[in-house]
Amino acid sequence: MNDKIEKNISSQIGEEDTWLDKGKTLVRQNKIAAFSALVILLILLAAIFAPLVAPYDHLEQSLADRLKDPSAAHWLGTDELGRDVLSRIIFGARISLTIGLVPTLISMAIGTVLGLCAGFYGGKTDFIIMRLADVMLAFPSLLLAMVVMYTMGGGLVNIFIALSLVNWAGTARIVRSQTLSLKEKEFVEAARSMGVGKWTIMFRHILPNCLPSLIVLFTLNIPAAILSEASLSFLGIGAQPPSPSWGLMAVRGKKYLFSEPWLSIAPSAAIMVVVLAFNFLGDGLRDILDPYLKEQ
Repeated sequence: MNDKIEKNISSQIGEEDTWLDKGKTLVRQNKIAAFSALVILLILLAAIFAPLVAPYDHLEQSLADRLKDPSAAHWLGTDELGRDVLSRIIFGARISLTIGLVPTLISMAIGTVLGLCAGFYGGKTDFIIMRLADVMLAFPSLLLAMVVMYTMGGGLVNIFIALSLVNWAGTARIVRSQTLSLKEKEFVEAARSMGVGKWTIMFRHILPNCLPSLIVLFTLNIPAAILSEASLSFLGIGAQPPSPSWGLMAVRGKKYLFSEPWLSIAPSAAIMVVVLAFNFLGDGLRDILDPYLKEQ
């Protein structure tokens, strides 16, 4: 009986449509967002199956073929070491997407937990967490990431740590604001009256109602992390050679910008496509998940 009551009160402001219905709505109402989702899926599949998709080994060097123009043999030419640029971009998708996904997941997990605690408990807990978030937001995230990277050194693991540490505050503020609103709703009061524990209320009743905003925020934070990695690579503290990171490829190709421009243009275009695709997808998801926009 209690399980039925909990199910009813937890779904009081739940979704009326299933996720499949929302997907159909996205395809029907926002073709750009649907196409962006398809582009992201294709890039993800290319990254997963890179050894099968790439025409060459991304680490294979051939000094006799260095700085070749785009041709039938090498669609995007070769770099200064004779490596196929297209193959390196395909393998680089693994690194760039991982840099986008892993730090974003970690930072959003930290921000979500802290935001829930700040909004639900209030008082000193809220004050301490939000003042810490204010300190993090007072500095540009890239500047903080640079400080962490200069302290810890370059490398992918350190990039994960740096981007995870500097990007949680925005998520915490958003989750806190939604928690402050949701904890006053009738279904939370009903759960309290039934003796449901605080952590159960937070993660079983409040968190599910924050998921639409978190999903949209997730799609918007991924391109930000990819751009941050590219910026760190530009400063020489991002991914290190021979890693085929898109940001590192663009940086290393800049000295050939006027003679072999494809060395920088190709990876830069890959970054642009991924960033635009995630941003368009995030806008489309916001349109179908935000209850206020749906009412309008």
